[in-house]
Amino acid sequence: MSTEIVREAENRRDFALIAEWVQPKSKVLDLGCGDGSLLAFLRDKLEVKGYGVDKDDANLLACISNGISVIQMDLEAGLAGFDSLSFDYVVLSQTLQAMVNTEGVLREMLRVGKQGIITFPNFGYWRHRIQLMAGHMPVSDNLPHQWYNTPNLHLCTIDDFEALCAKMNIRITDRIVINEGDTVSFMPNLLGSLAIYRFEQAAWPISY
Repeated sequence: MSTEIVREAENRRDFALIAEWVQPKSKVLDLGCGDGSLLAFLRDKLEVKGYGVDKDDANLLACISNGISVIQMDLEAGLAGFDSLSFDYVVLSQTLQAMVNTEGVLREMLRVGKQGIITFPNFGYWRHRIQLMAGHMPVSDNLPHQWYNTPNLHLCTIDDFEALCAKMNIRITDRIVINEGDTVSFMPNLLGSLAIYRFEQAAWPISY
């Protein structure tokens, strides 16, 4: 793994928090894996057996150079190439908001994996609200793109995501909300900029 990737991984608080939920030597599938830095981090820290999925040619080459096993695939088309419950964890890190078929992606995550882990920028963060009140689409560290070149299609708040989980009969087992690396427990939907969830398929209907 390159020095640049190592430095980035070590500075990512969300990587460290995800690692706390992953058992050593488990099987992990990282959807929208980018350059493979999360999988490399988990591999080096926990000896996980990881596979990445991405559709971008440059990301595939970066994964290969970082020693990450990667498959080129469009997540919107589903994960038909993977058997049910073939992974301990399926991770979708800061990619959910760029998905067209959000519900379909969540269903496939829980078909293929025993547990899902998701991170996404919280659109309800107070700085985003202020920018909207000022008449502009929000731009921040977690939402770095301008309105005209953003890949994001379905931005959501923490409350929105939890309502969707209830609708889909998904049980949230853990939630951590952070802002600039610090954990936020008071009014997270207002004060947190990044949400991190661990979840599983519920055996019966649930509500929050």
